[in-house]
Amino acid sequence: MPTSLLNQNSPSPYSTDIKSETHITSTNQLPQKLYAEVVVNIPLNKVFHYSVSPHLRENLTAGMRVKIPFGNKIIAGFCVGFTHTPFTDKTKDIIGVIDKIPLIDDLMLKITKWLSSHYCCGWGEAISAVIPPVVRSKKKEKWNGFVRRNEHTVTLDHDTLLNMKVRAPKQAKVLEILLEHPTEISAKELIRISGCKMPGLRQLEKKGFVILENKLPDAANTPRTIDRLQQHLTLTQEQQNAFDIINKKLEQPKPGIILLHGITGSGKTELYLQTITKALEYGRKAIYLVPEISLTPQTIQRIKARFDKVAVLHSNLLGTVHQSQWNDIKEGKVDIVVGARSSIFAPLKNVGLIIIDEEHENTYKQENIPRYNARDIAILRATCENALVIMGTATPSLESYSQALNGSYEKIVLSKRIGERQLPPVDIVDMGEEVRKRRGYNIISQRLQYYMNQSLARNEQVILFLNRRGFAPYIHCKRCGFVLKCHRCDIPMTFHKKFNTTLCHYCHAEAHPPESCPDCLANTMNYRGFGTEKIEDEIKNKFPNHTIIRMDSDSMRVRDAHEKALTAFERGEFQILLGTQMIAKGLDFPNVTLVGVISADTILNLPDFRASERTFQLISQVAGRTGRGTKGGRVVVQSFNPRHYSITYAAAHDYEGFARKELEYRKQLNYPPFGKLARIVFRSPQENKAKEKSSIVGDKLKELAKINGNHLEILGPSPAPMTKINNLFRWHILLKTQDHASIHTALHGVADMLKPTKSVQTMVDVDPYMML
Repeated sequence: MPTSLLNQNSPSPYSTDIKSETHITSTNQLPQKLYAEVVVNIPLNKVFHYSVSPHLRENLTAGMRVKIPFGNKIIAGFCVGFTHTPFTDKTKDIIGVIDKIPLIDDLMLKITKWLSSHYCCGWGEAISAVIPPVVRSKKKEKWNGFVRRNEHTVTLDHDTLLNMKVRAPKQAKVLEILLEHPTEISAKELIRISGCKMPGLRQLEKKGFVILENKLPDAANTPRTIDRLQQHLTLTQEQQNAFDIINKKLEQPKPGIILLHGITGSGKTELYLQTITKALEYGRKAIYLVPEISLTPQTIQRIKARFDKVAVLHSNLLGTVHQSQWNDIKEGKVDIVVGARSSIFAPLKNVGLIIIDEEHENTYKQENIPRYNARDIAILRATCENALVIMGTATPSLESYSQALNGSYEKIVLSKRIGERQLPPVDIVDMGEEVRKRRGYNIISQRLQYYMNQSLARNEQVILFLNRRGFAPYIHCKRCGFVLKCHRCDIPMTFHKKFNTTLCHYCHAEAHPPESCPDCLANTMNYRGFGTEKIEDEIKNKFPNHTIIRMDSDSMRVRDAHEKALTAFERGEFQILLGTQMIAKGLDFPNVTLVGVISADTILNLPDFRASERTFQLISQVAGRTGRGTKGGRVVVQSFNPRHYSITYAAAHDYEGFARKELEYRKQLNYPPFGKLARIVFRSPQENKAKEKSSIVGDKLKELAKINGNHLEILGPSPAPMTKINNLFRWHILLKTQDHASIHTALHGVADMLKPTKSVQTMVDVDPYMML
């Protein structure tokens, strides 16, 4: 968790004292000579001053975009404040104001200022990241109206309707249709049935008979029946105890942070929904974050079954839908925002509750500039707005678990499943022993195949998990050992059978699979390993009478594919669901009685200090997809490392035991949560340039560490585990210390050296999640 910034006056997420270095105030309080403070979307954390002409003063407010001369170009910048004392006597004039209203408010200006300082990027880059591109582009949205009856229509008397049939028969027809079908109807469909055109519908709206709404076609805006809100479920005693604690927190002026550690199936979602109700009763609003787009449809359905005025934000929305949802939020038409990590920047006013579901997920970390963690931004925003944060998970991140141990977070435990259902037994299959017994490698072990046959014979469903897509992870020559690699990334190409091509999963380069070895010309090319595509073929061969659906980034490319696939599986159209980590969490299918983890080693063997933690989390999460109904369930985990503690503790459903063991290792090596990290990556088409630049910066950092004496440890420079991606060679340096202040001091000391040049690009990642 970040605790300091580059300058000493900057805040931590635990403090509300967020001070902008600019003076944000209204224009009518300023002296005659006015200068706007402007930032631009470049990797430079600097504020520029521009003169504001008298005719622009009334139209310009902090948070708006302005058109400015910048160098020899005219570009858009963000006005972040005003001053009467510019940095220089020679200032240029603002050319014009782009927006009619501010795109972001004072609070978001302050948060983006903190974000730019903590994650070492430009303030303009941070602001650009929190405003969706479709909002900045100002595309005109298409009107796709829906019509529903007003309360006045329900009480419409017979005589009035008869009179209307004489005076306006087509409008009367509309009312008759709405009386017979008390649902929202597409305006296009209603016009076709009734013959009443849009002017007639507008007249009915003015008379108070109908309500017209723009409901764009998307899962976020599925038409619903009137008065269909479901009631909350009855809480168990354990849930009720947790809810009482949460409610007391909500009533406090500074509610703080709750870590809701609940095993899978313990009813965390029901607690979220009932807490949202309480927040709304107190006149506050809520943000509900989910880690994966694939989880959003089920979450939306659950929330919209209980609440009105719900908006959805995530990157997979159609542009016009995204814009419409964002505008509704900004205009105060929404009480609850649901979405992925960027939803934390939603322009929602009066936020009193922020829920972070599956808080341990690495997808909350943004991998592009600015490289923020939505979990940290949520805590910062909640601190500013005096809101409660609930971080729910069955497998807390060790950073959050540590904060709960030291008392910074309040920890609430849900140790029982709803209905007293037991956690499923977990069988660990030693694949090394399997190979010896069966004299060869089989992707599906005998034990997994046996349990699959049992479940499928009872018309139950099975989930199979493998965190590797494609057919074969690499192609090699059995004669000379040649491995087909991407010429741009120097990593093995993955074979995709469906398209008969090899793909690089990093730069997306394609190549036709060779029939003979490019090195020795022998016809001995061999497809090694397996991905979800190969598993799909294997399952179809072993279980030809049963249907299977595959969910990975290859098969889920079409918009709304996630929702359609999960809906089909829920309806029982498919008996076997095979997928990557997108199916490992948050899904609730009572008829699933078996989960098979094809290989627990895919993540465990990664060169990353979080590999053990991620392995434990994934096995625990995917195991939680079974045994959620009355039929019970079972989990089979296949591994060549069956005795590794991350696997054995996951099989025993023992988070506390795993956390103690892993924290011991982390403490010895001063890795998070005990230490703070920053990573600098140097990229260049010429490896010697990347190596040279990293050496110069590394020497300077080591020199600064000696001078400051702040126990800053510099690891490297060394080649990155992925040494070449997209024709760029990569070297990296890891900074490790006790606090963020030391990291920021060191980065500030080499800031000029980290500016990108024509030959070398640099990337700074504070609190990195991926070390490859």
